[in-house]
Amino acid sequence: MGSPFWWGETAGELHVAFTSAAAGNLGSHVGSDAEENRLRLQKQMGIAPGSLRFLNQVHSADVVDAEVPGVPTGDAWISREAHPALAVLVADCLPVLFSAVTSSGGRLTGAAHAGRPGLVAGILENTLEALRREGAEQLTAWIGPGACGSCYEVPAEMHRELTADRPALSSQTSWGTPALNLRAEAVRVLNAAGAEVVDVAGCTIEDPQLFSHRRSQRTGEPAGRIAGVIWS
Repeated sequence: MGSPFWWGETAGELHVAFTSAAAGNLGSHVGSDAEENRLRLQKQMGIAPGSLRFLNQVHSADVVDAEVPGVPTGDAWISREAHPALAVLVADCLPVLFSAVTSSGGRLTGAAHAGRPGLVAGILENTLEALRREGAEQLTAWIGPGACGSCYEVPAEMHRELTADRPALSSQTSWGTPALNLRAEAVRVLNAAGAEVVDVAGCTIEDPQLFSHRRSQRTGEPAGRIAGVIWS
């Protein structure tokens, strides 16, 4: 069985990874195979079935406490014990994973779904604030695969509106039309907060090894979702 991961690393007991299309579609809202794929992924992660937790993502800026049971609604969450395995789903948006230690020696983890609406509404700032409230120090953030600034085309009016206050978002497609660079804006926000940023390369629109909502709409290929996962 091949690896389900696009990229991953392990630091002590902490594991951070982003899946590829080889893991199969993990979004239950876009395919009936998601539950089976999630179970297979958890086996490959070496964790108990049902222990990888997913959010009901709605493109908000809301951060959820991972102690909330079930499938809470929000677009980021944090854990105080680094024990629940946390996931966020994407297919052009950015998955951002977080780890931090506290002054008392504890470990915090987090995961955020940073799409265009959530990013401009402050999902990363809110996640960082939630981690700081819990005493986060030595914060690291991993940015996973997403639509790159040379591919994420938007209407000119939207570009003007969104980049007025967040100029790092401004980009241009490889064919010369207005675009957004979500990654550059995410890096800016994280660097401003003093986080160590690990930028994992990969454009979901360009690379067929990754699921892309935009590409599937254009080509008619099966839709799917990859995930950012963090666990110990």
